[in-house]
Amino acid sequence: MRMPQWVKNGLLAVAPGAAGSLFHRTVLVNTIVAFAAFCCVASSMYILNDLRDIESDRQHPTKRSRAIASGELSTGAALTGAALLAALGLTIPVLIHHPAGFYLILVLYITETLSYILWLKNTVIIELGLVASGFFLRSYGGAVASHIPVSTWFLIVVTFGALFLVVGKRSAELRHVGSTNRAVLADYTTEFLHSALTLSATVVVTAYCLWAIDTSSTGLSSIKHDIIPVRLTMVPVVLAILFIIRGAESPQGESPEDLLLKNRTVQVLALIWAGLMIGGTYA
Repeated sequence: MRMPQWVKNGLLAVAPGAAGSLFHRTVLVNTIVAFAAFCCVASSMYILNDLRDIESDRQHPTKRSRAIASGELSTGAALTGAALLAALGLTIPVLIHHPAGFYLILVLYITETLSYILWLKNTVIIELGLVASGFFLRSYGGAVASHIPVSTWFLIVVTFGALFLVVGKRSAELRHVGSTNRAVLADYTTEFLHSALTLSATVVVTAYCLWAIDTSSTGLSSIKHDIIPVRLTMVPVVLAILFIIRGAESPQGESPEDLLLKNRTVQVLALIWAGLMIGGTYA
């Protein structure tokens, strides 16, 4: 089920949080329901992915300890679990008011993830887009679940932020374990991934800054918000991006996920960003 990966589903709260409506009763309930649905569906997809990669995972220094690769969970039990989780994840959203839009997000996520698992995992560059789309659909799904209009800048930040995280992960994997356990890495070079990381980081920083100073109704500096703390969020965002780039390109090859979960500096920057955002949108 990869429960530590559930932190990714926290992206569902980004749009409602940025809109200043996360703690409105209906929005909060919709966000919790959407989070639970994505946890179940994503866990189902992770199980299918681990079944597909069982042999390569057994050769990986850390992935070999996963339940399926280690033999702790049988293939039959894993398939049954995947089916039950998918069914539960597709049932939960009926609790959302007018859930059709959110169901579309879930169906797109399942379709793209299955395409990645079954056919496109080793297709260079395309696989980056498919993995990044999972982050995008989570972020946009939070807005769709509560019918919240979002800024164009938000969509750009989410899209390229997702690509930034995926490229950073691939860069770390290439440096740390090579292409032994992920065949597609043989088609990438360190120079290409560095360029892709720089490109995506540039767009993320630029779009976030423009979103932070946007005074329209969907901008972070709208009349509903206190613009000083909101605009100060640009500082921890830029610093966190730089730390993640440094980590991805270090000899140890730290992935963005590891930095977010283990690096104290990045965690402090994330807390500062969250504090400023809460102060600017809810004070």
